[in-house]
Parts: sequence; structure tokens; C-alpha cells
Amino acid sequence: MIAITDIDKELKARIDKACGRIAPLWPLKSFVAVNPYFGLADQPFWQADVTLKRVAGQGLTMPRAFYRKCLESGRITRADLAAALRESGSTWDVATLEEAAARPSPPPSVPLALVTDILGELDRQEWPGFVLERISQYCAAYFDEGQALWAMPWREQDLYAGWRAFTRLDRNPRTVGLRGMREALDDLPDQPARAIAWALRQLAVPEAAVDDYLHAALLSVGGWAGWARYKRWQAELAGGQDDTLRDLLAVRVCWDALLYKLRFSERLKARWYQAMIADAGVAAKAETQPQIAAKETDALLQTAFEIAYQRELIATLVTAPKVPASKERPPVHAVFCIDVRSEIFRRAFETVAPKARTGGFAGFFGVLMEYLPLGASAAKGHLPILFNPSYRICEHVAGADPEQTRALIAKRHGRLRAADAWKTFKTSASSCFTFVEAAGLLYAPKMFGDSMGWTRTVSHPDAKGLDDGARGRLGPRLVSDHAQGDCAAGGIPAADRPAAAEFALRNMGMIRDFARLVVLVGHGSTTVNNPQATALDCGACAGQTGEASARIAVALLNDAVTRQGLAEKGIHIPDDTVFVAGLHDTTTDEVTLFDTATLPSSHADDLRQLREWFKAAGQVTRMERSAFLGIGGLPEARVDADIKRRTRDWAEVRPEWALANNAAFIAAPRARTAHCDLGGRAFLHDYTWRNDVDFKTLTLIMSAPMVVGNWINMQYYGSVVDNVRFGSGNKVLHNVVGGSIGVLEGNGGDLRVGLAMQSLHDGHRWMHEPMRLNVFIEAPQAAMDDVIAGNPLVRQLVENAWLHLFQIDDEGRIHRRGLDRQWRAVTAIAAVPA
Repeated sequence: MIAITDIDKELKARIDKACGRIAPLWPLKSFVAVNPYFGLADQPFWQADVTLKRVAGQGLTMPRAFYRKCLESGRITRADLAAALRESGSTWDVATLEEAAARPSPPPSVPLALVTDILGELDRQEWPGFVLERISQYCAAYFDEGQALWAMPWREQDLYAGWRAFTRLDRNPRTVGLRGMREALDDLPDQPARAIAWALRQLAVPEAAVDDYLHAALLSVGGWAGWARYKRWQAELAGGQDDTLRDLLAVRVCWDALLYKLRFSERLKARWYQAMIADAGVAAKAETQPQIAAKETDALLQTAFEIAYQRELIATLVTAPKVPASKERPPVHAVFCIDVRSEIFRRAFETVAPKARTGGFAGFFGVLMEYLPLGASAAKGHLPILFNPSYRICEHVAGADPEQTRALIAKRHGRLRAADAWKTFKTSASSCFTFVEAAGLLYAPKMFGDSMGWTRTVSHPDAKGLDDGARGRLGPRLVSDHAQGDCAAGGIPAADRPAAAEFALRNMGMIRDFARLVVLVGHGSTTVNNPQATALDCGACAGQTGEASARIAVALLNDAVTRQGLAEKGIHIPDDTVFVAGLHDTTTDEVTLFDTATLPSSHADDLRQLREWFKAAGQVTRMERSAFLGIGGLPEARVDADIKRRTRDWAEVRPEWALANNAAFIAAPRARTAHCDLGGRAFLHDYTWRNDVDFKTLTLIMSAPMVVGNWINMQYYGSVVDNVRFGSGNKVLHNVVGGSIGVLEGNGGDLRVGLAMQSLHDGHRWMHEPMRLNVFIEAPQAAMDDVIAGNPLVRQLVENAWLHLFQIDDEGRIHRRGLDRQWRAVTAIAAVPA
């Protein structure tokens, strides 16, 4: 048997390159945002546009009609067009660009054809769909995480070997007229990498077209490729290796080679040869003209569209008065997640509580942990997906001793097993029809209540198997009580607590002047019948709510051992300072406070006032958001009722808009933005560079929250610009596959990635404007340059223009970092280099 290490090194590198072009797809249980163009970040933005048009047929711009509408409405001005021409180095003038914009869009780019595409045209048969369906059905069974009643027998083998065994028994090829499949499978090499080499030889793919062909092959099964890339990501994060994506590539190209062999004709050979030669020529030309896209009409219009927003935002930042820091001790300091939805609530909170201080930090609040729910067998990450957890925190039952906890766990397990057994019975082939006949009417009251929004269609995942009383007593602890075997070593050791707390406080900018009440406010969303529900939760907590992170951070900072250690490190928290955890429900804009029964009685009035402020801020926020939800202008009571309905309505496809229309990331003191209405479009991260002596916090901001913000921004971008390939279509048609892997649109096809149309469009207009993230950081330029130079991922994003980077200086002037690595001042009016 030939090992992969014996394969030609150049081909192995090309296989790795193709696999590296695919972005990972996180499962539904932690559906975090990912940049769908992550694998192209090593290319300049407009070069990636060329690559995507050549390989996939769709680049990085909207249809031209979108930009014409922006020009007609004044959203894009002639000054913006002029700025785009200067930025791109174009020799056109504004009039020429306007004339080009008025012309109809050119014909869509033709994607690189696979054998299935050409054969489908020649045979007038849906070969692309057939092959996709066979691969998708196989992958769904192979990767299944418990949804299937019968497990596939080849799951212990690697994906390629299992596919060969599966396909030998699959009768579907024969039903569509494909004869000799079993015999042809005998010719395939045993090793996946060898199989790829065999397929390339069978297809006679020219040397210059190999990279594009392998990339196109993976994009044709892009959803499952993303899932395989996720498995590789997780393995690499743990220091391991996973070759599932390579195996999937072998499966896809072998399908092409088998069809080419079994359906061979001279016409097929000629058409295939023409397609490969054409791609080889275009690919070679693109390599010699890396800036060609920057001279195209649509690219210039997209650049002008982005400049139009920059113009408005810079004018807002430059003209807004900077709020002088108050010397009076604030009654409360509320730290919110940097999520764009928090910007609206934070602004409302400052309106109703003008003496309060607010802050912005990623919702994991600096505690790198994974969280083990009560009785669970696997922990969930509650930290940015770029990091590994340092601690395992366990869920415990307040007031329960170890024996009572074990009894509650056993009871929960019993209920879950009973629920699974009941579901299996209802959906089994032998009982599903008779069950409906016999018991269907018994479900009428619940169906009616669910339809009216009076009851919840299913239990919240965190509450499954628990009664309401037990659920209300659950929470994290700094130290495990050893009731759960997996948590025998759980918690944050006492020796680690001061350092963990210092890391959190310094990065949050809280090292002095503590308020009496400091509130850490995570966020989560309430929705039902939504497979992508975790996409509405906290990206900084790996698609979970911020409750556990806020509560464990508060427990850490209220801990006596922690405070003593912090004092030795020069951070003195006053004795009357108390930390409180909260959760902002971004659907209802209500804030729930946790563990308040343990607070000292001296803070009862503070707590009562805080609740009143949160209630008032929630009302202000709901009224502002009502305009986006299509209920603007209704009386306050009706707005509240409609928003509540959205949390229970199993037919509601738009419970909230999540992070739609995100466009900016601002890391600066709150004084810089306190008088700015940013419209819920900005990630707000508090940062004071003078407190960051060694710029470790700046490094963290640019290498973690800024990167995550870019991923969120580009997920929305790709879902709007190319929803067919990088979105998930119609939410109404979603069907969960594999337990928690992802969704299919309908009953077949590829695994869908990205966001549904209902999360982007309200039926009349786009609720998200596709543009690259605009990052504004108040810090010295030299320090920012050092971070860029020392972090390859950040350097790719900045220097390949996957985001726009601006610096705010101490006087409030704004400078932009150009592609030549030079900083240039920008004006508040044109937002272009002066």
C-alpha cells in the first residue's frame, strides 16, 4: 500500500492548497460566524474577486442594479465615485464611471466546468445534481451525530474507504443508466491522495488548471467541504491532524473520473479539453494581472459604496464632542459585549442613567473556559473559537449536596432517555402512520397553543430534562463539588485566580476607579423552531449565550482570594465594590440579573435602581428597533406584545435582525463615541492605550475581537453577495441533518452554510449592506504596525484589504493605513486621503 508521503510533493502541496481554500463550517449547536472567504485571505481582496469569478462564476460584488439604485438615491455621491477612482488608481474620470454604471450588467461569469456539468449539457441529464445528491446522502449518514435511527456500517473507516464500500452497494447509479460502476470502482487506488492523482490523469487536467479544478471540485460540495474543514480546524487547534477534507476531495474528483470513463464520448472529450485549456489560459493571465478587478466597473462601484459609509461615519466621529471624564464615582459600571446589538442598548442605558459608566468588551469577559452543563457528557466552549480553553467550569445546583446533585443528574438522564425513546417510537417506520391515526387529536391543544404563541413548541435546550425549579437553581461555580466525574478537576484553582482576574480586568480597562456596582452583561437570544438559533447568540462565546461567562467572571472577581491576589498585583478593588452578572436578551431587550440573593444588603437600593434603569433602557431600545422590525409607529404596548410574540412563535422567521448591517469596529475610550448614534452598526470595544503599557491589550484586540468581527462581517457579506454558495437560502425549507451538523434546504442538496435570506432581507429591501469592516482604533500608529507585522492572520486581513484600518489620534484626527503600509490623514467630509 502506497503512503501519502510517497506522492509527488507538488501534487500534495496542491491538494493542501485546495483544501486550504475552504472555510470551516461550525455545527448548529455553536453556529458561529465564519468568513466564507477565509481560505482566500492570502490573496488581495480584488484578486480573490477574480479567482472566485473564474472558479465559481460569482465574485465579490452585487448586481449592478444595486449600485445604480444607490446612485439614484444619493447613497453614493459623485465625490464617492471620485474617491473610489483615486483609491483604485484608475485613469477613468467620474463621468466615464457614471456611464459604465448606467450600462446593463455584463453576462454572469461562467464557472469552471466539472465533468458533471459538461456531461449534463451533452446528455441533457442532471448529472451535477445526481452526484451532489449521492455525496450528500453519504456524508449525512457518515457524519451523523445521533439523528439517524440506524447508523452507517462504514463509519469506522476513513471517509474515502467508506464511500467506496457504500457506492458498491448503491443501486442509484444503475437507475439513471450508469452501468459498470462496480467494476470501475475496482480501478480506484486505495489511498485518497493516490485516487486524486489517478483522477487527474484520467481527466488529463492540464498543469495550469489543477489548482482551479481541485478548488472547484470542493466548492461543488461546499457545505460538506466546510464541515470537513471544521473537523480539521478542531484537530489542528488540539495539535492533531484530520484528513477528512482530503478524502472528500478524492470522492468528488473520482466521481468526475468515473463518469468520464463510463460515459465517454469524443464530444465529451473535446468539450472537456476546451474547458480545461480555457481555464488554464485565464488562470495564467490572472496571475500576471493581479489588479485587473480594481479597474472593473462593479469593483469601483463597490469601493465607492464603502467610501460612502466611511464618509458618514468619519464625519460623525470627528464632529462629535468628546465627553470629559467625570471625577465623580459612578453609581454603576455596566460592561456590555461588543456585539452591535449592544450598541443600541448601551446608548439607551446611558440615556436613562446619565451618571452611570459603560464599557464594551467581548462577551466571554476574559475567562477562557469550556462549560459542562449538569449531567452532560461533553463541554461547550465559551470563548472565541480562535482560542483553546484554560479551564473547565461545571454547572451546579445551588443548595444541593453531592448526593442530591447525583440524584438530579440521574433524574435528568432518565427523562432524556424517555424522551428519546418516545421520539424514536413516534418516527419509526412501523408506528409513525398508526401513531398519527391513533393519537393525533391528543396533540390538538398543544398545537393550538403553540400556533397562538401561548406555549413554547419545545423546551429550551438548556432546560431539557429539568423542571422549572431545578433550572432556576443552576449556575457555574469556581470550584467543583466533585458530583460529576468529568468535573472532578473542574473550576479555577485558587492559585490561578488572581492572574485570570488580572487578565480580564486589564483587557477590559478596569484597573482603578471601581463603581459600587459593576455589572457584566452578556447576551443571548430567545427563539423557537430555528435551527440556526445559536447564530443569534454570542460569537465571543462560541455561539452560546453569555450567561455562564458573565456569572463565572463575577464569581471570580467577588472571590476573596482573587481580590487579595489582585491587590498584590497593584489592582485594588474597594471593599464596597460588588460585581453582578446579567444577560441581555437581544430579542426582547430585557436584562436578567443572576445570583443577586448573595449580594450584601447594603447594595439593595443600588440593585433596585439598576433594575429600573435596565427596564427603562429596554423600552427605549425596543422602540428604536421597532422601525427595523416593521412595527415602527405602533403604541408602546403593542410593540412590546409583538416582540414577546416573536420569542414563542414557531412560524416567525425574523425574531430579530441579529448582527445584520454591521459595518464598523471601534476600539477607543467611550468618551470618543458617547455622543455618536452609530445605529447598531458598530462593534464597540473600550480601549485606552495609555493604560496599555506593553500594548498586550492592543495585540489581543487586533488578533481576536477584530478578527472575529471581520469573520462576522464577511459571513454577512458572502451571504448577501452569493447566497446560493455562501448563504443558506430559504429558512422555511430548512431541515436539520446529522443531529446538529447543519441544514439542508428542502430534502436534499448540499449542506447549506451562512445565513438564510430571511436574516438579510425583509421582503422589500436588504437589511444588511455588504461592505468590508471599517476598523477604527485609537492607538499609536507604530504600535498598530507592530501588531500587524507580528501576526500573519492580521497582516493578511489588513494588507490584502479584507478590512479597512483607520487610526484615531489623541486630537480626534483620523488616519487611514494604505496598501503601501503608509498612514495618511483623511478628511471628515470626503473620507479619502487628503
